[in-house]
Amino acid sequence: MKKAIFTLAIGDNPMYKAALHSFKLYAQKVGADLIVSDQLHYKIDIVNPKFNASPAWTEKLRIGELLNEYDRVLYVDSDIIIRPDARDIFELYQELDTTYWLNEGLLKDRQADISLICDKLGPVEWATESGMPTYYNAGVILTSKEAGLFSITNLEDLQLLCNEVSFYEQSYFNYCLHKYGFKHQRIDKAFNHMDMFGNGSYLDADFIHYAGKGYAKTSRRRDVQFLKDFSAIFDGIVSADELKKLKEDAWQAYLKVIYKKYPLPNILIKLFTEHFVPR
Repeated sequence: MKKAIFTLAIGDNPMYKAALHSFKLYAQKVGADLIVSDQLHYKIDIVNPKFNASPAWTEKLRIGELLNEYDRVLYVDSDIIIRPDARDIFELYQELDTTYWLNEGLLKDRQADISLICDKLGPVEWATESGMPTYYNAGVILTSKEAGLFSITNLEDLQLLCNEVSFYEQSYFNYCLHKYGFKHQRIDKAFNHMDMFGNGSYLDADFIHYAGKGYAKTSRRRDVQFLKDFSAIFDGIVSADELKKLKEDAWQAYLKVIYKKYPLPNILIKLFTEHFVPR
């Protein structure tokens, strides 16, 4: 069975570079090819969107193309660390006619997001779990040819939604799942652990997801925290020189943002951050 791990990593972000280290090791471990999109393949026009929207989100449509070549595809966001001792998600979730992902609807009420997309595409019967609408997070998706979902998703629909709907591609995938009755199942939170689950022992999760601000105090500090955690997890696995460089690159990128934000001499900002920002 041919398996692929797919991600999107555009630009010279040290967080992406670190994440790819973990993805490569995991791909070798589970016998999968690692596919990295380093440029966009789908043109979408995002103009004055009502909600936060990125053209990069459409790149997940490539899952459908990859399923023409691979039997199973695991999509992972590039703000995720896969631990070197992570369990084999392909082995744990084996049904080929099912798409597996995290049901964040159990913790967050996504009814407003669901209403937005239903207003655009029409009402559907929406599944619930524990009295809450089922709404999957698209940061980690495990799917197969037989699951069918990515055979019907398309760029035209995403263009219709991208300026009007929150989390436009995620809401769209959830909508299609329910409209067409494709089989779905939630994965354990350990395979998409976000800060919504709390910070206690988060480093023990198989897949650690730094969505939003991640596990940092602010979103600006996210990449610094990511590299701090990555260095602790991969100490002795990734070379010390590479870890040092990645951490320093993330720190310098953070300083550039802070220098622009505060009208103070850079030397004062640098001294303050070195004292108060964990890295």
